[in-house]
This record gives sequence, structure tokens and C-alpha cells, in this order.
Amino acid sequence: MRMSEFQRAVHDEFGDAYGRSLMNDLVLGALRDRTAREALEAGVVPREVWLALCEAMDVPPQRRVGVGRLEPSKHSA
Repeated sequence: MRMSEFQRAVHDEFGDAYGRSLMNDLVLGALRDRTAREALEAGVVPREVWLALCEAMDVPPQRRVGVGRLEPSKHSA
């Protein structure tokens, strides 16, 4: 998961304002008692941060995998 995919996933799942609040304020035990922002700044990979955030917020498993990716472009022949 790239950082841009992580940011898109957070926005899509939680919305802009709430997503920013979670990133800055929610301390995640799975990330060594850091916020998502602190963990990312410390070098934790975005996928690990995303999964920890999902676990803490009870995001259903089917909405955790493959999120944040843009739909492939369709080229007309």
C-alpha cells in the first residue's frame, strides 16, 4: 500500500475531518502506543498502520483489503 492509497482509504472509510482526527488523536496499541501519524512518521509502513486503524475502529474485513487503489483506466479500442 502506497501512502497515497493509505490517505485515500482513510478518507473513503472515515471522511475528511474524522479521518484527520483519527490520524492525529487515536493512540493505537498495535503501533506501540502511537497515533497513526506518529507511526507513519517513525517509518511504519502504511499498510500496517491502515490495518491497525481498521482493527481499532472495527472496520469489517471486506473493507480492509484492496482499498485506496484507483480503478484501472479503461482504454477504448
